[in-house]
Amino acid sequence: MEDRISCHSVCRWTFHAGKGGFVPEDAVPEWAAARLDTPGAVELVGKRIAPRLPAHIRLGMELHYDYEVDESNAGAVAEALLDSGIHLALITPGAHRHFAYGGIASLDGEERRAARGFCERTVDLAYGPLRKAWNPEPGLAPSLALWNGSYGYDLATVGVAEMYRHLKEGVAGLCGYEAKKGGELFVAIEPKPNEGHPAMLLPTVASAILFWKRLREEYGVDLAGKGVNKEFGHSEMIGLDHVYDTAEEIDNGMLAHMHVNSQGLSDGIILGGPGKFDIDHGARINGMNVAIAGLARRAGYARWKGHDMQARPYDNEEQAIDRVIRSILSWEACEMAEREMDTAVLLRYLERRETARAEDLVREAVMSAYRHFDAMYKG
Repeated sequence: MEDRISCHSVCRWTFHAGKGGFVPEDAVPEWAAARLDTPGAVELVGKRIAPRLPAHIRLGMELHYDYEVDESNAGAVAEALLDSGIHLALITPGAHRHFAYGGIASLDGEERRAARGFCERTVDLAYGPLRKAWNPEPGLAPSLALWNGSYGYDLATVGVAEMYRHLKEGVAGLCGYEAKKGGELFVAIEPKPNEGHPAMLLPTVASAILFWKRLREEYGVDLAGKGVNKEFGHSEMIGLDHVYDTAEEIDNGMLAHMHVNSQGLSDGIILGGPGKFDIDHGARINGMNVAIAGLARRAGYARWKGHDMQARPYDNEEQAIDRVIRSILSWEACEMAEREMDTAVLLRYLERRETARAEDLVREAVMSAYRHFDAMYKG
């Protein structure tokens, strides 16, 4: 019987009718914008996802300002969260929808000023009408995620150094603004190697960690509550090791938020992986995720585990909802299997170079995770 609490967050942007372009834009007509607004999405999570999860799981929602939540609907969103027993887990400025030339890193001063104001309004909303939807427990305040989707470029020029300087100034200023509001949010940079530009500022976890250290050195930014929202799939996209990413975040005290979804090619079942576009599969059961679950537990991480995922373009509503449930249960299963593993024995095997026996332990943990998943899913 579980006696712990595990916090997972579901993303508002998962619930859309279809991406369009090369895939259908109407695969889930029930989720068309005209039929499902953000309060309705919160209610959907509360009624159709929460009841299918174990009792020890607490749910949060992740939202973009200003196309999922804004000044006009924030009150209704907060009420829907409260009514559903769901908390605000993350809010992020959807700047990529407005600023195509770098946002707060732009070489265009007018765009920089507009993007800075946009980010400040995101903070205002979190501390304003959405404040009552925060989880009041220590350490579970929402994340203010800074995705680098607008911090990009497509020309190789010396202007890149100027963009980086503007980015430092912009984020340092935003941190100062948030501190004056209360300094309670966890400010988390979410790295990505590409999208929405061919080349991005802050493409990796290491880039984000170094960036924060430079902000402390150059601008005196207090790094308490600052860190990285590491999305496993973003590291997988360029062949990096998200297990080591986690160790690096922990070593620097910067594991602020997690997006545990996969890019693919991590369990021998689904396809994707390095060199592919961002597929946004849900969390998968594999040895890497068992290892990350162990690293996070040993570091005392008890914050939100986000599921930034997409339904498949051929899914109907029922199967799309089921994928979110499967993602949450897959991660829970990895955590359960990791806690059962005898880590002392594992480390002794590794010390003695008995790596085949260490592999046996990991394989048994993966098999155990699949058994836990089956029990939770069927139960």
